[in-house]
Amino acid sequence: MQNYHLMATAAAGIEALVGKELRRLGYQTRVENGRIRFDGNMKDILTTNIWLRTADRVKIIVGEFDARTFDELFDQTEALAWDQFLPIDAQFPVEGRSHHSQLHNVPSVQAIVKKAIVQKMQAVYHRRTNLPETGALYPLEVAINKDHVLLTLDTTGDSLFKRGYRQEKGGAPLKENMAAALVLLAHWFPDNPFVDPVCGSGTIPIEAALIGHNIAPGVNRHFTCERWVNLVPEGLADEVRDEADDQADYDVKLDIHGYDIDQNMVDIARRNCQAAGLTHDITFKQLAVKDWHTDQINGVIVANPPYGERLSDRETVRELYRQMGQLYRPLTTWSKYILTADLEFEKFYGEPATKRRKLYNGALRTDLFQYWGHKKR
Repeated sequence: MQNYHLMATAAAGIEALVGKELRRLGYQTRVENGRIRFDGNMKDILTTNIWLRTADRVKIIVGEFDARTFDELFDQTEALAWDQFLPIDAQFPVEGRSHHSQLHNVPSVQAIVKKAIVQKMQAVYHRRTNLPETGALYPLEVAINKDHVLLTLDTTGDSLFKRGYRQEKGGAPLKENMAAALVLLAHWFPDNPFVDPVCGSGTIPIEAALIGHNIAPGVNRHFTCERWVNLVPEGLADEVRDEADDQADYDVKLDIHGYDIDQNMVDIARRNCQAAGLTHDITFKQLAVKDWHTDQINGVIVANPPYGERLSDRETVRELYRQMGQLYRPLTTWSKYILTADLEFEKFYGEPATKRRKLYNGALRTDLFQYWGHKKR
């Protein structure tokens, strides 16, 4: 099987986590802003699509070069071996973006790249008329940053955060890959209690259960590359899924709880949990933050509370932060990880965080306020 230069894309702030995931899967990596480079064949492409919890997409790097004029962009794009990727009937839409570059008109950049690929394909396949584009989808992207052009082929399709279990969601849902990132950053061990006190549609507890059972997050969905009969050997995707299934440990007993003050959200969380096949692993219950208590030790709390972005909500949300502080500060063996866009959170919680980590929830700057517990042996 042919080897490719690959990259996994990631939200700002969690690139290192994706790099760590890839290294655990056995790949050598180079972590950059928004992406992690690695090499692999088509089996590796399927494996990483199925296993990566915190990435957005896996892409093949078709080529990269510097270009400051449209002629340079056209010539160097045409010179690439497009026939090694695209069959004669391929649908290959070209998306584009450009930052701090001479070639800043994105529609023109997309059109030039498309024209160059068509000309190369017509020459290789000895075709004078238009290409049919009636076959499988091969989504391409041209990204230019500081005059450096990166041409990629998306193997994933719908973003990796779309696991397939979320039937319904609340007003401000956390993406599944960001929820998984929060669980991984919390360094939770499956033999310890796990609590989400403001669980919403249940994404964080569900991702924790997938991690606790070592269930590959993409095992129940499909990827664009599976339709590429010219590149993916028949049966390979099923083989990789079977290997992933074999690594799951369904016998681990998990102690995971999700609470929310809104019974409607609790019902949604339960339906999502059922769709994920994790009904026996997570307990969802209607409960206000202030009404929770525990005698357990060495637990982990991971929370994505409301941020109070609207002025009218701010005081209510900050009262919630005060309640969290009063409840959680005495739990010295518990670690608490609280994500919010309110950068004054510590003042209302009543204690400075052990560590803060900047993350982006979509385009919104947030901080993960981390309070590390002192575990009892």
